[in-house]
Amino acid sequence: MAPRPVISSPQDVITAAQDAAGRGDNARASAILQAGLSKYPKDLSLLGKAASLALSRQNNDQAVDLYRQAIALAPDSDDLKLDLVIALTAAGRPAAALELALGLEAPMQDQPRYWSSRANAARQAGNMEEAASSYDRCLLLKSDHPRALHGRARVALVRGEENALPQFDRALSILPSEADLWLGRAQALDAAGRAEEARALAAQLVDKAPQWIDALDLYAQLLSATGESEIDAHYSEAARRMPSLAAIPAAHIRHLTRREKHESAYAIAEDAKSRFAGERIFELACASSAGMAGKLDLADELFDRIDWDSPDLSLELGRHRLRRGDLEEAERLLDIAAADKTTAHTAYALRGILWRLTGDERAVWLHEQAGLIRMLPLPDAENVFSSVIPTLLALHDGSSFPVGQSLRGGTQTRHILFQRQELELELLKSAVEQALEIYRSGLPDHDPAHPLLAHKKDRWSLLGSWSVRLKGGDHHAAHIHPQGVISSALYMIIPESVADDAGGKLELGRPPTDLMLDLEPLCVLQPRLGYLALFPSTLYHGTTCFTGGIRMTVAFDVAPRIVRTYE
Repeated sequence: MAPRPVISSPQDVITAAQDAAGRGDNARASAILQAGLSKYPKDLSLLGKAASLALSRQNNDQAVDLYRQAIALAPDSDDLKLDLVIALTAAGRPAAALELALGLEAPMQDQPRYWSSRANAARQAGNMEEAASSYDRCLLLKSDHPRALHGRARVALVRGEENALPQFDRALSILPSEADLWLGRAQALDAAGRAEEARALAAQLVDKAPQWIDALDLYAQLLSATGESEIDAHYSEAARRMPSLAAIPAAHIRHLTRREKHESAYAIAEDAKSRFAGERIFELACASSAGMAGKLDLADELFDRIDWDSPDLSLELGRHRLRRGDLEEAERLLDIAAADKTTAHTAYALRGILWRLTGDERAVWLHEQAGLIRMLPLPDAENVFSSVIPTLLALHDGSSFPVGQSLRGGTQTRHILFQRQELELELLKSAVEQALEIYRSGLPDHDPAHPLLAHKKDRWSLLGSWSVRLKGGDHHAAHIHPQGVISSALYMIIPESVADDAGGKLELGRPPTDLMLDLEPLCVLQPRLGYLALFPSTLYHGTTCFTGGIRMTVAFDVAPRIVRTYE
């Protein structure tokens, strides 16, 4: 055992910590720094080293706290503030990071590191215009900056820039071994209409890195555009080549479940459960898939064998007991799931169905209060639509059917619609935000216990946005959006068959088919051109088929914006 170092100064602490880190013992290095900070709590170098190590070990909140302590000792240090920008971004607080970064422009505008860090914060905050501009400023100062090249290519893809593919090629000329850039290049090829090349590149990625889940998922998406019915064989091949990696069958099950291929998902889960003994994810997937596939007695047996507890188990077993008609036990389990933030959203959606079945007055409280479900005219719809509809139609012409979404036919735009660069989409976003404030003003009173009304007074943000184009015979299966509190459908084009009340209606509250429940929708909304349907995200929703023509909508999820400054 190495002799314990003599610590008689802050520099001794730093030296001992660096020696431990040099041996690969980061835990020991962290312990030395923490002990040193207890003895020398106001030593700036020690705080900086401890913060840097915490960030490298992904202890991001700790890094933020340590950088703040350092800045309190050196409030004029721009370098420490930039370090804090990086730590805040890593800690999932990019809006606060960007706020701090904007104030550092004057003293740091000649530093590539500043612009790269600012761009990354903007990108993570969803401000793609600011991210593109900041990455460009970085690359003007240092044309081969690796992070800026990588980030700029990704931003170009999300914004729908015509030069997205050249941006990836430029980045790959500097970073030829960066896997994510090759994945992005395949996506850029697809977006550019070079689908065959995109599939060929994705196939190469899957062949060279069968453990790469993102590549497996992208290849499945690209294969779906060919019209093939079986698009998941590469998951099985990857599992054959990497038999010890549980993440591959887990991804395969997830893929099949999203496509409602529950029999196939059960088969994969059953095999994985036998190969990965004790892996809870496969025990639960096996039972859940059996239930969704209609193997109810088998699902009962499989759930009974599970001898552990978790919020996910409470949710899935509660779902199964609801399917079985055991409403009392379903309620007990869903109450448990609703108390955990990771499962609360879906638990409330299922509770909404349960409470309607039992005649519980909480069903009205959850989804039926006046103002929760509304159809609002979009402000200035005529002017907004005249410019944005051609743009959306062009995007759909280059889009494909999205794997694992609620669509049963049709196309869906890529990435986040309102992060694209087109001015007409910015105008549409502005009109949507105006409509949301009208919706907010008509909501019932703030209610801290309600999954939507608890956020009535919060600032809202558009978490995701996309457009869907359906043709006659297409529809949406019943589904929910677990990430938001408000869901939507803005009617951009409706066919005559829909306008004439012959189909294409929005059904709110009809249970998904896997629950096997005979329950009519809570309400049915007739599409109206230029109108925006808004409703709680915990409300299952889907559409009916229509006979002909085109139906095009824009949809988005609304989530509360958590505003925390860097102070």
